This record gives sequence, C-alpha cells and structure tokens, in this order.
Amino acid sequence: MQRFVKKIIDLMREEMLFSWQGGPIIMLQIENEYGNIESSFGQRGKDYVKWAARMAIELDAGVPWVMCQQADAPDIIINACNGFYCDGFWPNSAKKPKLWTEDWNGWYASWGGRTPKRPVEDIAFAVARFFQRGGSFHNYYMYFGGTNFGRSSGGPFYVTSYDYDAPIDEYGLLSQPKWGHLKELHAAIKLCEPALVAVDSPHYMKLGPMQEAHVYSVKKSLYSTLSGNGSSCSAFLANIDERKTVSVKFLGQLYTLPPWSVSILPDCRTTVFNTAKVRAQTSVKTVEFDLPLFQNISVTQPLMLQNKISSIPKAWMTLKEPIGVWSENNFTIQGLLEHLHVTKDNSDYLWHITRINVSAEDISFWEENQISPALSIDSMRDILRIFVNGQLIGSVVGHWVKVVQPIQFLQGYNDLVLLSQTVGLQNYGAFMERDGAGFKGQVKLTGFKSGEIDLSEYSWTYQVGLRGEFQKIYTIDESEKAEWIDLAPDASPSTFTWYKTFFDAPNGANPVALDLGSMGKGQAWVNGHHIGRYWTLVAPKDGCGVCDYRGAYYSSKCVTNCGKPTQTWYHIPRSWLKASNNLLVLFEETGGNPFEISVKSRYTKTICAEVSETHYTSLQNGSRSDSIDKFFSQNTVTPEMHLQCDGGHTISSIEFASYGTPRGSCHEFSQGKCHAPNSTALVSKACLGKQRCVIEISNSEFGADPCRGIVKTLAVKAKCASSSSSSSSTTGSSQI
Repeated sequence: MQRFVKKIIDLMREEMLFSWQGGPIIMLQIENEYGNIESSFGQRGKDYVKWAARMAIELDAGVPWVMCQQADAPDIIINACNGFYCDGFWPNSAKKPKLWTEDWNGWYASWGGRTPKRPVEDIAFAVARFFQRGGSFHNYYMYFGGTNFGRSSGGPFYVTSYDYDAPIDEYGLLSQPKWGHLKELHAAIKLCEPALVAVDSPHYMKLGPMQEAHVYSVKKSLYSTLSGNGSSCSAFLANIDERKTVSVKFLGQLYTLPPWSVSILPDCRTTVFNTAKVRAQTSVKTVEFDLPLFQNISVTQPLMLQNKISSIPKAWMTLKEPIGVWSENNFTIQGLLEHLHVTKDNSDYLWHITRINVSAEDISFWEENQISPALSIDSMRDILRIFVNGQLIGSVVGHWVKVVQPIQFLQGYNDLVLLSQTVGLQNYGAFMERDGAGFKGQVKLTGFKSGEIDLSEYSWTYQVGLRGEFQKIYTIDESEKAEWIDLAPDASPSTFTWYKTFFDAPNGANPVALDLGSMGKGQAWVNGHHIGRYWTLVAPKDGCGVCDYRGAYYSSKCVTNCGKPTQTWYHIPRSWLKASNNLLVLFEETGGNPFEISVKSRYTKTICAEVSETHYTSLQNGSRSDSIDKFFSQNTVTPEMHLQCDGGHTISSIEFASYGTPRGSCHEFSQGKCHAPNSTALVSKACLGKQRCVIEISNSEFGADPCRGIVKTLAVKAKCASSSSSSSSTTGSSQI
C-alpha cells in the first residue's frame, strides 16, 4: 500500500498537479470510511489508522490529508463526513474545518429493485443546513453520473448504470430540476461568501419551536474591503418542521418559511433562495428513433422520425454456447472449490461438472414413495444454473441463499452441471475479501435410497468462462472466425446463445442508448467494447407512492419504476461508434427476442416549469464574482422563468402556457379560472427557435392583471427538437 500511495503522489508531483505548483489538487484522501468497520479489527484497526496517517504525511505532498468517516483520525489528518446529511457533524478537533466529502444526492440501483430518487428540495435543504451550521467544504457524490462498463459494477447486484440520480446523468444530459435548483443554491451561498469567510462561527438565534437562524456578521472584514462589498452580514433561516409553513420574525422583518426548508439572506434582509421553492424547469428525457434493428422493410423505404436516421440490418446471426466443458483448459479434482479461487475474476461464469450414477433401486424407491431426489446447497451467491444431461432444470438467484432443487434423474449415469455466476463482487465491509462466491457449506443430493450423497467427496471437472467469451467472438476480427448461422425472425427464444448484427449510428451528436428490454439476462458488446451486463429483472409492483421531500431521506423513501425492469437502456459512448457497420454482439442466458432490440438517441424532449409571483429573484444570471451590492443593483427583483433545451436543440413548440392560476403538473397542465389570453403568444415569441429563453413573471410582461388580488403563476410546457430539424419541421423525412 505504501509503495502504491507513494507512486501516485510522485506522479502528481511530477505532473505539477498540486495547488502549490499551480495545479488543481488542494486536498488528498487516505482510506475511505474505514471508521465504519474499524472495530471489527480491534486494536490492529486502530494501529492501522495511525500508520496510514503517518505514512501519508511523511510523503510531504504539500496539501492537507483527510480521512472520511474516521472519528479517531490523528491530529495531523482532517476527519470528514459522508452521508445524506452532515450539518450535525463536527470534526474531532476545533482546529479542523468542517468538511462534507460525500453528499449522497442519490443512491445505488440493484437488479430487480426499485430506482432510488432523492428530491432536490431535500438535497438543497441538507446543503444549506451544512453551511448554515458552520460547514467549510462540500462535495457531491455523484454530481455527474456514470456507467459500469464491462464487469466493473459491484454490490453485488448493482446495475450497469451508475446514474445515481445525479444532476448530470450518465449520458451527459442535465437532470432537471435537480441541476438548476442546486445551481441557484450555490449561487446564493456564493453571495454569502464575504460573511462566511470572515466569521469563525455564526451567531445562533432561536425563532420558534423548530425554527432557527444562524447569522454570519462582522462590521467590516478585509475580504469585504477587497471585494468592494460593504456588507458582511448573511443569514440562514431554517424551518425543520416537517409539516407546517411558519412565519418568523428576524431582525424586525417577517419571513415565511415552508416546512423542511432554509431561506438564504446574503445581506441579512433579502431572501434570494429557499430550498423548498423550485423554480428550475423539469426536463423529461426521451429516446428517439424507436425502430428495431431488424424490420421487414426495404432499406430504401423513407423513414419519418425527426430526422433520426439509422440503417436497419436485414438479419441477426446466432451461435450456441456449449454447456459444460468446451476446451482443454479445464481440470478435474476431488471436492468443490471456491468460485473466485478458480476464476480469478476473469469471468462471471464457472462450470462444475460431475456424473451421478442412479441405480434401478433408486428409481423404484422414488416411484414407490412418490418422491424426487433434490440438490441441496447450504448457501449460494449470486446465480446458479442447474443442468442435468444437458438440460437446464432450474435457476436460483440471491446473495448467500439456500438451494433446494428437485431433480429428475435417469437410470444409469447422469451428467450434473452446476454453473455458478457472479453479478459484481462485494465492494465494501470488513473482511470483504472473505465474502467469496459460488457455494458455502454442504452440497449434497437428498432422497436416494441409500441416504444423502455428499457431493464434496465427488470428483468435479472445472471450466472457467464461456467459449465465445474467451475466443473473443465479440470483436470485429474474431467474430468473422466464428461459425455463425442466420437467425430466423420467428425463431423461439433460446438460452445460452450468442447473437450478432450490424447497425448504423443515429445521426447527430445526441448520446446513444441501446434498448435491450426484449432480452433476458446476459452481456453486450459494441465494436468489441463491453457495454456491460444486462438483465430485465422486474422491480416489485408496490412501494412507489407519492414522494414527499419533507423529512429525513433514506434510500427507499422516494423510489420509482415499480413493476418495471430496473434497467432496459444501456449507454453506448459516441466515441465507440462508427457512422455505419457497427458490430453488436450479445450473449443471452435466459432467452429473449433480439429482433426487438433498437438503437436510440437520447435527449431532453419536453421541458416545463412553474414560477409564481412569490418566487424570489432569479440567480441564473449571477456571476460567480458578483458581490452582494452588485447583484442587487444589476438584477431585477421580479421572478423569472428560465427554459433551456440540450445543446444542439431548440424550443420547437409551446404545448401549454398559462399566466394566472394554472392547475396540474408538468405532464397534465390545464387552465385555471384565471388565465391571461396572450400567454401562449407571448411565450412563443420569447422562446420558439431558441435554445434558451427567459420570461418575466409580472402583470406588465403579460400586458395586464388577469385577476386582481390573486397570486399569479406562469406554467409552461414546451418541446425541444434538434436545431437542424426544428428549423424546417419537427418530423421531416429521409431516405436510407
């Protein structure tokens, strides 16, 4: 470990990456969340923490070192917080700053599980509370989602997508309103910077039973003098009541605080942001060019799909994967070996092959007693496929679960094949290297006339991986050498089968997704690049109720996607694609229909927003260097609605617009009793043909007050289209 850490530090120093060298690195971390498991190692764990800290410091990197979730971090190391909330965290020394190294703004998704979503109002509340209560440094985990390409997903059972409900998704698209609301949050905190850096600790004021203020105030600071800002007073007003909206009095003025929210006052007078009031747009992403890769149409037939063009191949080809031994690279030994000791994690798959001799007396015993023999395994992870005489007779899925599988044997010798599979490895916890894979405990056959058969005493032949996997038939060169045959469109779904076809990339620069919703479980490759595992395992139908942002968040609180496969779309980086003739290869384990697979481009198609007269002034246009005085002098106090399409797209149509008292939400807006008749015309004039637009929320903007004495809201729903297509028509036609 010491050699590795030293190597990395030396490389960063050589590349001039540290801040004292003019580079971007201001801090380093040694270990991660070791404190959560330290007690499992007793005194040796405590000694290790001290050794790791001393080793890191002696490398003389010239920047501070941190340990996350390490309450006993030595004085020379800053201990930091990871979690959904860190406002209540304090470092183990008053000399150390309060750091939040991982703000969990989402959570992991697992195969067959619901999809976690964390409301942006709650994330903003947590961040504002952290800085309200003396926070110094904050970092999101994750801000930009990713993809577990290849076999890199852990867990086990984590899905291929590592989107994590991040403000920027795994395709590089903005997730709204999360991105926009957090952008405004940090713009508001930035306006408080003169006071935040000038005060060691804020002044606490109790405003009510569950309401409080923290005030950062000095008469004059060096920072404010240098920035040209005479004000060095900023305040955070919090309402931690989960149900009630409360009005509080602060410095002689009344402020209304929604439940579970924080209002930010950069000048101790004016509210510029409240964590529960979201004015950022909502973006509804879609995938276009929804055509299967195979269609029974001529390749010269015109397609009418928003100018999203993709070549349609005429055929799929197929190849069966052998069950059991497939090469000379196998071995036989008495007993059952641990999965990872054999595979060395070079493959998910390990074949165990043996022979079972069944006598006539056994057959008679089963018939007379009307029973069947069974395979019994004390504990197994992650997937087990059971074959008898070449036929798949059962599958088991779980993490260290018991297996009892009835088996029908024939008289004489029977081939018993057990295929153990991993779906990601254990990636956290004490002694995680001991978790292993495959089987634990007794593995036996029950129900025989002579009693139980201990299979650990049998000789087993082991074969690692798949033949197609090790022959690399998913690559362009090796694919040509394999003995593929044409697949008929009406072919029945087949298990343990390879498929291949070729496709053209969708036009344009939109991110690309592969829709594998018609398949079962397996792995996918494009031009030799491993997209990852796929699995259409369906989440439970229940548990996806209305999401209330109020109250403490936990990973199962606000979930979506109930009753649907956890993941059906898989990210294909544009850099992996050619304009045409892209090789797609799948290995399918359980059976699916490849003719329904499609390649799609992903983008934000629908944007919508609601902003009322009671919202605060927009922070979208604030410069990072703006002082408080400059901000209030250069920005109108009138609320604004900001709408924005993805890069390369413009607003092509206004589906709904109403200034007044509109009802509903993004998907189902409707006019209320109060409505300005020119709403659609005004919004269309401001927005059509533009990537982004701004509409002021005021009676003067709409020419008159449509209903006096009532708070008005502007609700807008718009469509985005590719800039090249929206300039002429939203559909267009092209020939292939």
